[in-house]
Amino acid sequence: MNTSGHAADDVRAPGLRLKPFRGIRYVPERVGSLAAVTSPPYDVVVRPDGLHHLESADPHNIVRLILPQAVTAGTRHRKAAVTLDRWLADGILAPDPEPALYVYEQRGDGILQRGLIGALELSTPAEGIVLPHEDVMPHVVEDRADLMRTTAANLEPLLLTYRGEGDGAGTVIDRAVEREPLLSTTTEDGFHHRLWSVTDPADLAAAATELGRHQALIADGHHRWATYLRLREEHTAPGPWNHGLVLLIDTARYPLRVRAIHRLLNRLPVADALAALGDSFRVTRVDGPLSAAQEALAGATAEGNAFLLAGDGTFHLLDRPDPELLARTVRTDRPEAWRTLDATVLHSTLLDHVWRIPDAPEDISYIHDTEAAVAQAERRGGTAVLMHPVKEEVVRDLARQGVTMPRKSTSFGPKPATGLVLRSLALD
Repeated sequence: MNTSGHAADDVRAPGLRLKPFRGIRYVPERVGSLAAVTSPPYDVVVRPDGLHHLESADPHNIVRLILPQAVTAGTRHRKAAVTLDRWLADGILAPDPEPALYVYEQRGDGILQRGLIGALELSTPAEGIVLPHEDVMPHVVEDRADLMRTTAANLEPLLLTYRGEGDGAGTVIDRAVEREPLLSTTTEDGFHHRLWSVTDPADLAAAATELGRHQALIADGHHRWATYLRLREEHTAPGPWNHGLVLLIDTARYPLRVRAIHRLLNRLPVADALAALGDSFRVTRVDGPLSAAQEALAGATAEGNAFLLAGDGTFHLLDRPDPELLARTVRTDRPEAWRTLDATVLHSTLLDHVWRIPDAPEDISYIHDTEAAVAQAERRGGTAVLMHPVKEEVVRDLARQGVTMPRKSTSFGPKPATGLVLRSLALD
């Protein structure tokens, strides 16, 4: 970060280094509305009808960049790059006049969340500055890397959290929100979004000093973080590929919600899933509605590992797994907190051993929305495995030990809306 004085550089060296950048933003006069051009993060837009809804909301919706549609991956990514260049040339998107950090606010559903968007200097897990907590899927990293490489842009910020002391960055945020925002919009989910730029050297130095004392947990965006690191390896000279677009949230001030990510077993009917269980779990039929079934799941997870199966018009609660089965199927070289995770037991015991389902896209889909998971299972004749969320402190403690959870174990939120500010590596 280009800030005044060397003291801030010295203080922040071991920790987070967040750099201002020239954000690329939609020109409001050139689009139907800012809300109509935004999207959830790419991995939340999982249903074709959701994709079509976003594409039809506005011809310039950001989903045309983050999830371009074409026959092959290479064609899709080139299409995104051409679209981005055309929107910049036509004045649909435009860069801000000077580098800035951006204060981003989301408000809705009883939540107020504020944080800083900037270009974060990349670091490996071994350096202990940015802590991943989930494994990643190589084919997703490859896809995101090709898109990012082809567009030379960070199209959506990762969500990172840290535990601040309330000064520095917090004070900068508090001052910024007293000013008129750069943009203000309400998306169709009812969340209100506002964005401010921070360019004052004293504010940038104050934020840098505090952030330099902290490490961050990746709350959302493990595949994009792995993509950043892969592309940095391809560009060995110092430059814009050494940084990646992130949103940093101080969860001491603005706690996030942690939700589960459900599994959809596309080729396994519920009847077959239940038949394969034998005596390995206790199985209890739970009549709907979904909310009642989720309450039953929450109660069962308080006592141990538990899951809900759906897809045949009803719900089946799986709990009280056979201890001997767990001992045989869950690896013992990890901490107890990892060995007892629902996601660990699901993947190690149920998917790998009982159901023998490979972790491939055609066999397993990962779905954030509970109702969507159930509906898709019923439509496809598959099985939805509904999960209960893990506590944030468990996630953070495992990450600090350098232990990653099974992929797609958690969903932190609210997630930043995609399309409010982009980063072009050509400008940085």
